Amino acid sequence: MSKPIVAIVGRPNVGKSTLFNALAGANIAIVKDTPGVTRDRIYADVEWLNINFTLIDTGGIEPDSSDVILAQMRDQAQIAIDTADVILFMVDNKQGLVDADAKVADMLRRSHKPVVLVVNKVDDFNKDMPDVYEFYNLGIGDPNPICASNKLGVGDMLDKVVSYFDMDAMDEEDDERPRIAIVGKPNVGKSSLINKLLGEKRLIVSEVAGTTRDAVDTAVKWDGRDYVFIDTAGLRRKSKIKEELERYSIIRTVTAVERADVVVLLIDAIEGVTEQDAKIAGIAHDRGKGIVIAVNKWDAIEKDDKTVYKYRDDIRNVLSYMPYAEILFISAETGQRLPKLFETIDMVIANQSMRVATGVLNEIMAEAVALQQPPTDKGKRLKLYYITQVSVKPPTFVVFVNDRQLMHFSYTRYLENKIRDTFGFKGTSLKFIIRERKDKEK
Repeated sequence: MSKPIVAIVGRPNVGKSTLFNALAGANIAIVKDTPGVTRDRIYADVEWLNINFTLIDTGGIEPDSSDVILAQMRDQAQIAIDTADVILFMVDNKQGLVDADAKVADMLRRSHKPVVLVVNKVDDFNKDMPDVYEFYNLGIGDPNPICASNKLGVGDMLDKVVSYFDMDAMDEEDDERPRIAIVGKPNVGKSSLINKLLGEKRLIVSEVAGTTRDAVDTAVKWDGRDYVFIDTAGLRRKSKIKEELERYSIIRTVTAVERADVVVLLIDAIEGVTEQDAKIAGIAHDRGKGIVIAVNKWDAIEKDDKTVYKYRDDIRNVLSYMPYAEILFISAETGQRLPKLFETIDMVIANQSMRVATGVLNEIMAEAVALQQPPTDKGKRLKLYYITQVSVKPPTFVVFVNDRQLMHFSYTRYLENKIRDTFGFKGTSLKFIIRERKDKEK
């Protein structure tokens, strides 16, 4: 099921980030605490009335008298508009209607996308409503008054947003073809890899880093099975982001990962694994996707009998938070080990959907507890009562304990390793939910 994308668009300083953080709530903290995940706070998962969607904070659009800057701002806005299913167009009630708002509204009107006009900084709905009515002049629908800083009117606004979602499309699962997102830094060979799989130059391949601005879906048939590959724009380090357009490349990667079953992280064999690769992989890890690490341009490396081991160790060191990821050495140019890539993708898909019987899980847990006693704190020992698997993609387990505070991360990891020792689960993260149950309820 693909999540709808909602983009917050508007001039700088109208309160977009305030609304973004208010809607994202605890999700931001979760993203922040996950190792290797981008700290840019551009996207977050939001739930309203049991409907999940991805929220994107697009930064400010400020039309300027300079033609170059105006064109660049329009490009940025257009990418945000193209990405979104619904657009939240935010304006500032304190400043009133300004010329730049009208210019942004013109762009949104031409997009033919659903637009929810949000008038922020309405502190008193009774007193300030006459000022809100001024925004009818934008000709883009009814203004929705809110105060993002204290969440006034946000519920009514969200009702309007979700009313535009195509629920049928969200529930559609007819297309059972595995979706594979190809992610990585610019110029690492993402488009070259897909072109090799297709046997044709369908995607633009260039020596200029960052040629691919968009995420492109490509159907590939391999050994009688159909796949959909999603080629994404490469991510650059912050120091190299000289134009805001790169911000939207990150958005594209996030939305592509969201739609994928398996993420293939391409690493440049010549450059080796970098902290930037860790941030890109973190997006997939954070979303519980199946992950394959493919070291590309392997044919261009001088090798001896220790080269593979050194590369593996470097990757495991930099991507230490995802030891489960599968590692392959390939060449998009020569086609080296591409059959192995598909074998690995198939294996990861199977592991993402694997279910383990509750009885077996509890046997593993009992053995783990016998081998290593659970931790204690101030004389109180952690007790593990029961474990069961509740979902797949990623495999998710609920563990019932006497005190959640005693279930340290290290013991959860220990339990995860015991489950992996038995069932492997190669290529997929495992999610653990710790629930508290008192002795008398046992």
